[in-house]
Order: sequence, then C-alpha cells, then structure tokens
Amino acid sequence: MKGVHTDKNRFIFALVILLVLLIAYPFKKAPSIHYVDRATGQIKTEQVDAGGWLFWLYNNPVGELSLQAVVKRKFASEWYGKRMDKPASVSKIEPFIRKYHINMKDFQKKKYTSFNDFFTRKLRPGARKIDTAGNVVISPGDGKIQAWENIKYQYFIVKGYRMDLHSFLRNDSLARAYSGGSLILLRLAPYDYHRFHFPVSGKLSPVVKIKGEYYSVNPIALRQDIRIFCENKREYQIISTKKFGHVLMSEIGATFVGSIILDHRGDTAIKGEEDGYFKFGGSSIILLFRKGKINIDADLLRNTRHHLETQVLMGEHIATAQ
Repeated sequence: MKGVHTDKNRFIFALVILLVLLIAYPFKKAPSIHYVDRATGQIKTEQVDAGGWLFWLYNNPVGELSLQAVVKRKFASEWYGKRMDKPASVSKIEPFIRKYHINMKDFQKKKYTSFNDFFTRKLRPGARKIDTAGNVVISPGDGKIQAWENIKYQYFIVKGYRMDLHSFLRNDSLARAYSGGSLILLRLAPYDYHRFHFPVSGKLSPVVKIKGEYYSVNPIALRQDIRIFCENKREYQIISTKKFGHVLMSEIGATFVGSIILDHRGDTAIKGEEDGYFKFGGSSIILLFRKGKINIDADLLRNTRHHLETQVLMGEHIATAQ
C-alpha cells in the first residue's frame, strides 16, 4: 500500500508542476484529423477529446518532458482507470454520449454502475452485420483503419519509419515470417465501441504479453513518433487458418487504458465472436498477415496512400484471401 500512495503522491505533485508550466508554455491549436466515412465516402474531421493537450505533450519541450515523466507511466493510467471504475464516474456518461453523438440504440440496455461499465458496453444482437463469407477478413472492431500490403517496402504512416517487426513482436523468427506481409491497423477513439472480435476463424495460439509504456495512439501523437506501437503495452495471439495462413492479432494499450481483457475461452476462434475488450482509453488493434495471403480492400489502401484513415464498423469486409 505504501508504494501505491507514493505513486499517487508523485502523480499529484507532477500535475501541480504541469499547471505551473502551462502558464509559461500554453496550448497551441492541434492540427485537424481527417478521415473517410466509408458508409458515405465523405471526408470528415474527427472530434478529438483533449486535442490541444495531446498536441502540447508531443510538440512542446515541456510537454514532452511531462510525457516522459508522468503520462506514459503505468501508475498514471492505473490511477485514472480506477477513477473510471468508481460509482461517482456515472455522472460523466450522459455528457459523453451527447458530446460524441453515440447511438445508444446499438447497445444492450442496462443501468451502468460506472463510466468503465459504460465504456465496455456490449452491442445488442444484430447491431453489426458480419460478413460471413469464408474467404473474407472482417474488421475486428469499430474504429478507423489504415492498411499496407507490403510492410517491407512501404513506409509505415509517418516520418519514413518502417514498422519494425523485431521490436514490435520481440521474436526474431516471427518477425522474419511476417516480413513482406500485410498490416491492417484499427484505431479506436475513446467514443468507439471498445470490444474486439475475431477477424477470421481458426485455431488460437497461447497469448503473448509484452510489457510497455502507455503513450497515446491518437494521430496527433503518432505524427511525432510511430515507434509508440513498439513501446506500448501489448499482447498478441496467432489464429491459424487454411485460407489466410497464420494471422497475428495484437491489442495495444494506450494512455489511460486501464486494462486489456481477453474474455474468450478455448483455443478456437470463430469469426465475429467476441475476443475481449479495452477498459477506458483509446486503443489499437494490429492484424498481420504473411506475404501473399490476402488482398486488402482497394478503398482502404487508397485512403491510406492519401494519409487518411477509413471509418469502419465491426464485421465489415476489409480483405479477401488470395
């Protein structure tokens, strides 16, 4: 208990220092984040919660110091996550729904006991249409997708940085196996549905967990340093299939993500079936496919080349087997 109090006191002290520093280094307006609404084809602007704060953290020398000292640390995310578990956090639910125009008709009706209880809400049956064709890969969740057909030769998102599979997987043989393969990145904003589902059916390997930090995975942060994905807390499983080969599915934590919970039991994945959920915070899922196994949908590749994410729903067609 002494260590918990020490961490909490350290966090509170750091917040006081941040408030003082904000007077000297105020927020600047964050750049807009644009994405394609797949349902309409329209380019939209994302509503970013605390966008100015994120921009300050990742683009200001004092903000970057604060990021390294406090925000990326496990105790900060755990402290905030516990706050979202308390009954008093229920008061945050209705304003959050209104601010982000969340359609609650998509979700099972219940009386929420905390903000995290709401955050991990379940879909009602039939709320998402799942493409059941045997040669189709579906989106594992609601969110915004970017996709690359060959990560060996294509640059990964920003700053000329290629996805370093060795650093991401911390397994040399796996990194070699997926070299030249395809990558699909699904980013979940805080207002998105935060349960994730299997993109294909197959046999599951044991879960591999990798300890790490808690950087934000918002594009404002990723524009500064994509290596965040290789430094954040993450875990992965491999789904062995006949049509798609060995599909690696990885869940990645982020700032204020209290936990990654896998609630699936057994060693068999069924496409569209729930695998687990994230507690409070924005998060990401990465799907890796070995070379020559899939054809990613053309619109996802085209939008990615134009530096745009594509908004999708869980169950949507995102790729087919070659």
